[in-house]
Amino acid sequence: MDQTIAFLGGDARMRLLAQMMAAEGYDVCSWELTGAPKPLALCDALKADIIVLPLPAEKNGYLSGTELTMESLLRSLRREHRIFAGNVGNDASTLAQSLGLTITDYFASEELSVRNAIPTAEGAIEAAMKHTSVTLHGTPCLVLGFGRIGKVLAHDLSALGAKVSVSARKRSDLAWIDAFGYAPLHTNRLSGTLGEFRVVFNTVPHQVLDEALLAELPPDCLLIELASASGFDMDAVETLRLSYLKAGGLPGRVAPETAARAIKKTLCRLIKEEA
Repeated sequence: MDQTIAFLGGDARMRLLAQMMAAEGYDVCSWELTGAPKPLALCDALKADIIVLPLPAEKNGYLSGTELTMESLLRSLRREHRIFAGNVGNDASTLAQSLGLTITDYFASEELSVRNAIPTAEGAIEAAMKHTSVTLHGTPCLVLGFGRIGKVLAHDLSALGAKVSVSARKRSDLAWIDAFGYAPLHTNRLSGTLGEFRVVFNTVPHQVLDEALLAELPPDCLLIELASASGFDMDAVETLRLSYLKAGGLPGRVAPETAARAIKKTLCRLIKEEA
């Protein structure tokens, strides 16, 4: 393992990831990542062979966890760098391509997305427990969407004794929802079915519940947003005074060690495959 890996920016996940990689025998350095091994000035960190950027790689145009713009960073990198980043935005990808840089998006790996769904689901349940006055056991809960997060979340809610309903559009998904013992609801036919839910978890990155559907929910219903774009009509949420919680970035906040181990498995595989 004679190649040097530089970890640039990020949160507790990336700090733990850098420590884990160092423990595996990799030559690790870091920049703007408190507690990570071998902190260096940026100019020195960029001498590394492999550059690892956070998940997500950027926030509002800046490298996550830093005050360095993503554009400035990309213009500082070399074509021979092996660059790994999580959930790379379109603008950054376009700029990197124009600069002749190759970025491997480790979050695009299915294995990581599945592993990431586990702390996301647990964090969502923690949020529901914290922001409601009832136990989830026996409580009617609706999960919008049956993708990676929806599958894990429905499973965990059911294990706690919640009355779980799941909405989906595909007939195959609805069949699996029924097979697992949850109540299947067709996403396009939710009208008249929402009157009892105390918690609604959204995993779909586009609007699912409009004003008319939101009006069916009990006034004490809690809406928990897990998708990158809201599944709820936010104007209607405000008008109806429903409780709404944006719960993004849960893996890094509720289980950074688990999240770091998940990234490590994927990152190590990608490094070996691209060697």
